[in-house]
Amino acid sequence: MKKVLFTLFAVLILASCATKKFKEKWLEKEAPATFKARFETTQGNFDIEAVREWSPAGVDRLYQLITHNYYEDVSIFRVVPNFVAQFGIHNDTLINNAWGERGVKDEPVLQKNDSMTIAFARGGVETRSNQIFINLKKNYRLDKLAYSGVTGFPVIAKVIDGQENVLKFYGGYGDKLGYKQDSVAKFGNVFLREKYPKVDYIKKAYILKE
Repeated sequence: MKKVLFTLFAVLILASCATKKFKEKWLEKEAPATFKARFETTQGNFDIEAVREWSPAGVDRLYQLITHNYYEDVSIFRVVPNFVAQFGIHNDTLINNAWGERGVKDEPVLQKNDSMTIAFARGGVETRSNQIFINLKKNYRLDKLAYSGVTGFPVIAKVIDGQENVLKFYGGYGDKLGYKQDSVAKFGNVFLREKYPKVDYIKKAYILKE
């Protein structure tokens, strides 16, 4: 009986923590027509501009993530030189799973995956959730790449300042960590800092006031 009560207590504690770190109502917030945001990183800042018209559901999600301080101590775990820099796996598993399990609806690609544009990573239908990538070159093939029931990667924003800092993100691990996302999600930044100490990080991100 005591074991059952202890287990129930533990479940209730976890549920309480989860509701403090994520609230379903956050997903109802609509982004403005355009907004700018700053990402502070271990290589310096970069600023982005998001345009809701390009991908309304995608831009809404980006706005929700930024306004609820998601991008704090978040690793830029996958940097493939002359291709993409990808990030969005949160160090806190509860936070990562809460956002990651709630994908947004799919939308068509309206803007080309040009150099320094930003799109959500995805692996199938309605899987755009918390991971985004920056195109490090003109990746136009990503506009029409069809797989797992979806076509292309809708652009949601573009880096408008600090491009030189984006190009400094450490890319020596190549796509190695792209294949270890489960470990990154499970063990967090402790795993990365021990095994892959040169990985760069997003320190924080916030909306810039006009």
